[in-house]
Amino acid sequence: AVDNRLLLSVKKLIVGLRDVVVSWHCQPENQSKKMRGKPFSAKAIFVLCIASFLAGSLFTNQNWTHPSRAKDNRIAVIPHHVTKLQEVKQDCDPKRESLEMLWERFIKTHEAIKSLESTMSTLEMELALARTVQSNGQHYSLEKLANHTLQKAFVVIGINTAFSSRKRRDSLRQTWMPKGEKLRKLEKEKGIVIRFVIGHSATPGGVLDRAVDSEDAEHKDFLRLKHVEGYHELSTKTRLYFSTAVSIWDAEFYLKVDDDVHLNLGMLTSTLAKYRSKPRIYIGCMKSGPVLSQKEDKYYEPEYRKFGEDGNKYFRHATGQLYAISKDLAAYISINSPILHRYANEDVSLGSWLLGLEVEHVDERSMCCGTPPDCEWKAQAGNVCVASFDWSCSGICNSVRRMKEVHDSCGEGEGAVWNVDL
Repeated sequence: AVDNRLLLSVKKLIVGLRDVVVSWHCQPENQSKKMRGKPFSAKAIFVLCIASFLAGSLFTNQNWTHPSRAKDNRIAVIPHHVTKLQEVKQDCDPKRESLEMLWERFIKTHEAIKSLESTMSTLEMELALARTVQSNGQHYSLEKLANHTLQKAFVVIGINTAFSSRKRRDSLRQTWMPKGEKLRKLEKEKGIVIRFVIGHSATPGGVLDRAVDSEDAEHKDFLRLKHVEGYHELSTKTRLYFSTAVSIWDAEFYLKVDDDVHLNLGMLTSTLAKYRSKPRIYIGCMKSGPVLSQKEDKYYEPEYRKFGEDGNKYFRHATGQLYAISKDLAAYISINSPILHRYANEDVSLGSWLLGLEVEHVDERSMCCGTPPDCEWKAQAGNVCVASFDWSCSGICNSVRRMKEVHDSCGEGEGAVWNVDL
């Protein structure tokens, strides 16, 4: 079982190492002697931190002798950080002081601290996931956590769809979405997973469910949720999508897109790759629209009073046609799913779930280009869009008929995604 003492010992190590980095920064010996109120040297603190880590490990029942994964061992990276910190110290020579050397050491120190904090964040999230599974009555040891069978991926793309949208799905399969063996090759070689996301009807096993089962048997590109489909249940569906995707794929990003939006997979992948080293990333076209309080409005918010007086605006959040979140945020949604409040609009719901967290909101305007001529002009200028749709329709107007037109004018080319270096 997960032991809190394990997490505590790791925290002590990382906090101690961070303190060492701050204090252990090329101080000349004569300067260190002048310092007062410092009973322990930096090296002594470093040794104590390592000792506390080892002691914490000995007093737990976890087995640290087996690596978690060949390529992704969260625990094994800690000695790597220690080595990096030692390299920073070895580079310090007061006799060779120069502005360039100071700046170089500062950069190394800053990168070491960021790497340690990222490792700590990942450990905390994985342990929290283990506790969540444990609370559901499943035994989940650290060894099992480290060697879990989740499928590795770079990004999971969930295409929100409905029972009545067969023609929309076909329009995507005929344009920007690979199908058949190409879809499976993209998943295997580039780590890009694409699935249509749908639940079941109010009468499970009925004609609607059978039609989707038949379509899935043909294309094998669905992710089925334990969810009753309905327009007013989109917030619940979004929450279930992230929770379900996290339980199947160990991806760096999880993306939701509507089935009437045109996507360029190469540009999407290269855009997300820029943020892969940062924790807690929320990417999309950020907006802050008015809170609609009239029942006749399409996006009426029954809980409008929670947002203050009439005429107030929502907090900043990504527009619902397309947005992506990093792995730790998807895990957060999965862990806290039962207590996340659901507003009428799913994009507002997601924004509210992330509002109180240390999250970086990335306003990526290439994710909300217009349809031709807008995206066409940008493509001709070398600024290929990630996604295109019409604001007036909250998607491509008449998408079944126009998707190919948009793809021909604004598509990046079928081979673009294969040229992205991940």
